[in-house]
Amino acid sequence: MWDFSLGGAMGMMGRTLPFILLRMAVYFGITLGYVLVTGTGAGIGWGIGGFGNDEFRAGSTFWGGIAGFGIFGAVMYWAREYILYIVKAGHIAVLVELIDGKPMPQGRGQIGHAAAVVRQRFPQASVLFVMDQLIRGVIRAVSGLARGILTVLPVPGARQVGAILSAFLRVAVGFVDEVILAHAIRTRSDNAWGSAREALVLYGQNWKVMLKNAAWLAIFVYGLGFLVFLVMLAPAALVVYLMPGAWAAGGVVFALLFAWSVKAALLEPFALACMMQVFFKTIEGQQPNPEWDARLEQMSGKFRKLKDRALGAAAPAQTPEPATPDPV
Repeated sequence: MWDFSLGGAMGMMGRTLPFILLRMAVYFGITLGYVLVTGTGAGIGWGIGGFGNDEFRAGSTFWGGIAGFGIFGAVMYWAREYILYIVKAGHIAVLVELIDGKPMPQGRGQIGHAAAVVRQRFPQASVLFVMDQLIRGVIRAVSGLARGILTVLPVPGARQVGAILSAFLRVAVGFVDEVILAHAIRTRSDNAWGSAREALVLYGQNWKVMLKNAAWLAIFVYGLGFLVFLVMLAPAALVVYLMPGAWAAGGVVFALLFAWSVKAALLEPFALACMMQVFFKTIEGQQPNPEWDARLEQMSGKFRKLKDRALGAAAPAQTPEPATPDPV
């Protein structure tokens, strides 16, 4: 059914425990920050509501909570590229070295070692973030192939099935972009853009295998995430009960946040370890197919941008030729 080893992925999780603990600290901390800032906003709104009647207080408490949630969300929006750089890319780096059988530092030294590897490949967080966004765009274009194939089949309901499949694949491909970054780190090329381009072509020519495994992982991860959401409804409701004004909608929102933190801290690295197994095993001995390179260039503007950056990084610096004296 699938081409990855669940036991192997769990073993990789255990051997990168420092990063798992770091992810837990970061993502659970983000959830706690949402709860605290939202609660503070609701408390301020509740205090302001004291100048009016009960209806006014309920409204000001609600909007205070919304404002707190939105403010913290804006902060996290701007911090997302640094989370990718410090947490996700670092974890990818040590997983790559595990797959290649390289010795791995233990404890906090593992995090420092990974940070050095990432800085060597991507000196600036913004470069890695831009690359990740371009990769995501190309992967979405490849996943659209499945819908395109279904829509042209003379089968009743194929278009509707294609729309449902496309929506599901948009979720599934979230486990693929970091695998492309893993290839860019693994090659240790001086041209990270070129490595990402090569990985995308290899992904494209093996898209059926990759999407099949990504789909299975999406079922696992989001199924477990939904169970976590159900379990977290009770403690989330307690948190809301303790907030001023008992913000009724907050229970569902906070339960979703708790489930998201578990998914990001524990389930996503497990899925990444599985997809890395599949990708590196599948492409072993393969060379990028020029036909797929041309197809991706035609299919995706994001790929064209990434290709331009790859070619620009590969171009040698132009140095002016020394002037020759005029003949006398």
